[in-house]
Parts: sequence; structure tokens; C-alpha cells
Amino acid sequence: MAEEANGTSTGPVRVDSWIWSVRLTKTRSQAGTACRAGHVQVNGERVKAAHQVKVGDEVRLRMDGRERIVKVAKLLRKRVGAPVAVEAYVDDSPPPPARADVLAAGVRDRGLGRPTKRDRREMERLRGLNESRRTAG
Repeated sequence: MAEEANGTSTGPVRVDSWIWSVRLTKTRSQAGTACRAGHVQVNGERVKAAHQVKVGDEVRLRMDGRERIVKVAKLLRKRVGAPVAVEAYVDDSPPPPARADVLAAGVRDRGLGRPTKRDRREMERLRGLNESRRTAG
């Protein structure tokens, strides 16, 4: 009973529920949407939201331009507080990009209208997208 009170579980847990429980996403529906979009991998394989995770699995989540790589240390079925959630996984994620790098990625102010072709090329250059297009063609 004590395990159920603090949200821990001994049985299998759905990956979308676990991602939400350990606070990698803000809502469970965001976790399910990430699974459907192919942004969640367990042990190197893309999985659906109903996939069962076990202790020791490696979960990769791509969200908001960042990849989170965590190893499951504890199974949680319910959302818990942040200090308890941190104990449920081992974070092997690369550090987040510097805030200055994110801001320099070509963000336009609202109300400026549609960007011109020159503006789009400049934004692609800042984001590093034009190199992949040149090598692909």
C-alpha cells in the first residue's frame, strides 16, 4: 500500500504515463502525442504510447528542440513532486543549448508579415538548414 500512496509501481507502466509521471512532459496528452509522432524511443526503438517500460530501459524523448535521454530507475504510475520524480530516472541527456544560441536561430517579431525569400534564406542559414539541402541535391 505504501508503494501505491507515493505513486511507485511494481508492475509494468505505459511509456506515456511514465514520461508524464517523471515530469518530462507537462501533460499526459503531450506524452501520447510525442509517442504518436515518433519522438519517443525505448532502447533504440520507436514505440507507441501503450509500450510497457521496465526498470533499466533507456528512454529517449525529443521535445522542444532538445533530446532527453534517461534510464528508468523507478516505475511511477502517478505524477509526483519534482524531488521524487528526479529519483525515478538517471539523466544522461546532453546539456541544453545556451539561451543565446536559441535566440540567434532566426526568430521574427510578430506582426512583420510573411518573410521574403531573402529573409527565409537568412533564417535557414542561421538554423543551419541550407547545408543539408545543398548536399542532398
